[in-house]
Amino acid sequence: MATGRTHRPATRSRGIPEATVARLPLYLRALTALSERSVPTVSSEELAAAAGVNSAKLRKDFSYLGSYGTRGVGYDVEYLVYQISRELGLTQDWPVVIVGIGNLGAALANYGGFASRGFRVAALIDADPAMAGKPVAGIPVQHTDDLEKIIEDNGVSIGVIATPAGAAQQVCDRLVAAGVTSILNFAPTVLAVPDGVDVRKVDLSIELQILAFHEQRKAGEEAGPDGAAPTAATRKESTDQGPEGDVPAVMPA
Repeated sequence: MATGRTHRPATRSRGIPEATVARLPLYLRALTALSERSVPTVSSEELAAAAGVNSAKLRKDFSYLGSYGTRGVGYDVEYLVYQISRELGLTQDWPVVIVGIGNLGAALANYGGFASRGFRVAALIDADPAMAGKPVAGIPVQHTDDLEKIIEDNGVSIGVIATPAGAAQQVCDRLVAAGVTSILNFAPTVLAVPDGVDVRKVDLSIELQILAFHEQRKAGEEAGPDGAAPTAATRKESTDQGPEGDVPAVMPA
């Protein structure tokens, strides 16, 4: 089976927009659920609703893959699962290392979704000598002193950083120097990487802060401008404002 070090997905060379690439996993998740229920075909409207996008955007995204569906029939579920998996590089083996085996790192190691989606946890790495040799999710933890050798021996091109913020950049630098070209960062810090290295950041606290903002705004709208609960009259006035009177949702950049 091919490894991640020697084979890369072809999405960029084929000119698929990054926004479309970001939605492909959503379509794949919805399609996989349909496949597990033995659903043979799906319409663009049904699939778009399951993926949480509008159908026009879905059809545009699929046009980049060369899939246009069949009028009156829809899309072949199994073929789309294969097609999207191929574009995402999931029809091959991607060895992954997780660095930082605290509570979060251990939870990631125990996540069963990696293997079913084309990712193999090749190694778990931690700086604590007391962790060395201890099994987590059936994999013995290895010390960071051996990081470079682990990367080379396993042909790893994807690294997951789950360390404290203060250690993340040093770990990132070592991963990149060892040949890792894609990093999933769970540490609460921004990583500096050279050109050619892709970083995806996952920060749960930021997501919660964004939700808190929306909750606060909703509470303010319910209370009204003077802090009082809205009356039927003020609710009607708000409804009568129309699209131009609506306040657009604020989303993170």
